[in-house]
Amino acid sequence: MAMGLHAKRRGRRGRAPMADINVTPLVDVMLVLLIIFMVTAPLMTAGVPVELPDSRANALDQTPEQVTISIDRAGTIFIGEDPVPEGALPEALAGLAGGGEPPQVTLRADRALDYGRVMAVMGELNRGGFNSISLVTNGSVAAP
Repeated sequence: MAMGLHAKRRGRRGRAPMADINVTPLVDVMLVLLIIFMVTAPLMTAGVPVELPDSRANALDQTPEQVTISIDRAGTIFIGEDPVPEGALPEALAGLAGGGEPPQVTLRADRALDYGRVMAVMGELNRGGFNSISLVTNGSVAAP
């Protein structure tokens, strides 16, 4: 019986409570979250791959009623992520205006495009009544 009491006492004194925080699981979780955000962040950009030009202009405030028009390297025009057939831009723009106040247009064009191609799209936007056009550059939005 004396052995049993001695064993109980030894068990209590043998191991002291741990006072340090184990940081390893915290670091593991943070690294996993970092990897998840690094993988998903590029997927949150616009769906049309466009290599934007660089600019030092300040960013503009984003408005909820805006339409993104993109022109890729091949010259294909997209409204949102939907391609617009050649020559059908005026009809597509007329559908966007809907008779009311036209929304703000954000124009994204590839840097390798001919300046005339971008200006032709801007001319169609102006003719369609879209007078508030923002040009998107790498890292900012510059108003013309």
